[in-house]
Amino acid sequence: MIRPDPSEAEAFLAAHPDVLQFEAFITDPSGVQRGKILRPEELIGAFRHGRPLPCSILSLDITGADVEETGLVWDEGDSDRDCMPVAGTLTAAPWLPVPTAQMILTSFEKDGSPSIADPRHAVARVVDALAARGLYPVVAIELEFYLVDREAMLEGRPRPPKGKGGFRQEQLQAYLLQDLEDFSPFLDDVYAGAKAMGLPARTLISEYAPGQLEIVLGHRTDALRAADDAILYKRLVKGVAEKHGYVATFMAKPYADYSGSGMHVHASLADDDGANLFAGEGDANALLKQAIGGLNATMAESMAMFAPNANSYRRFRPNSYAPVGPAWAIDNRSVPVRVTAGPPASRHLEQRVCGADANPYVALATVLAGMLEGIERGIDPGPPITGNGYEQIAPSLPTTWHAALAAARASRFLPERLGADFVAHYLAIKEAECARFFAEIPDLDYALYLRLA
Repeated sequence: MIRPDPSEAEAFLAAHPDVLQFEAFITDPSGVQRGKILRPEELIGAFRHGRPLPCSILSLDITGADVEETGLVWDEGDSDRDCMPVAGTLTAAPWLPVPTAQMILTSFEKDGSPSIADPRHAVARVVDALAARGLYPVVAIELEFYLVDREAMLEGRPRPPKGKGGFRQEQLQAYLLQDLEDFSPFLDDVYAGAKAMGLPARTLISEYAPGQLEIVLGHRTDALRAADDAILYKRLVKGVAEKHGYVATFMAKPYADYSGSGMHVHASLADDDGANLFAGEGDANALLKQAIGGLNATMAESMAMFAPNANSYRRFRPNSYAPVGPAWAIDNRSVPVRVTAGPPASRHLEQRVCGADANPYVALATVLAGMLEGIERGIDPGPPITGNGYEQIAPSLPTTWHAALAAARASRFLPERLGADFVAHYLAIKEAECARFFAEIPDLDYALYLRLA
């Protein structure tokens, strides 16, 4: 069991005497934060001894319903697990009106071993496997999201919100600076919150749809911290949006006619001295090519980890900036694995498959595992694509939730790299959620079939 230093809590309390409560949460396999609120006098005890949470908290689907097939509900008597604060994640929650701080928890079994269903431990497993080979991932995560009109959301239909001055953007207008100015009160609060939380929020752009935005997070030499950043960033964006009367959604495809939202994982590997092992010109770096080969070879069986929900699969369409089949290229966004431009010393890859709705821990663990797979097996990715990848890549990725789950269930790679128990629990949750989703009858069924069938 990894125990954080209580001095972190003591220093925080001394520096923030106004804080009245602490949100302590774990991220479940579906990517949802669940936990409890502590009072200041409980914080140091949490750092010393952890906080108990029922093991079923890691068995829930995205609706919060138990998935008994995980074996973490009645088979365990819904017993407690000790959840320890993650060092460095004790930070402000600046969007809340009551002075509040927050911290990420991670779960351990009664014998002190990592809880098998906690997705954060899946990242740690792959990072440790890379470190055993003298390889240390350097990671940044980009997350696209939509701001939508709150009143429209309450009515069940998303709509672009009005920005400053009451103007509602309803055109594509990619990279429009006016959009950024219209939403500047919201964006200013996001940047201020990121600074207060220690998040490396960098470049801001308006994406290829009204109300779609992206703030780039700076790279981390600690891959686990990069995933923690993504979790904290999503909470910040959603909280600040609510404060400004909007709803922020990381749903993969909220609009049929507009682009989906992706999670782009930027990664390189460093040696013991921190030197970039992917550095070099063009496609000459053998280690980089092997990592890409692994990502492409494992892409189809990994789709259930990158696209975890029914809506996720609406994003994968030709000419949509989302991939249709494995391929790679240099400075080309029509392929799923892009080698970035820039100085040779900064060379890294960008995996563009994941949806913004993916669990950052699960997505990052799977990306790093794919890279390791390619390196250990010496997988050749073939030549890079030039020109329009959509005209050259045969669609071959699973395009439905059922197909993706079946591919993951048949995978050798996923349980070997992420842990057999974790993958079994993750798939049990997603298979149950998929069955529940398709058991519901949507309004469209009635519109199409009720009278005419």
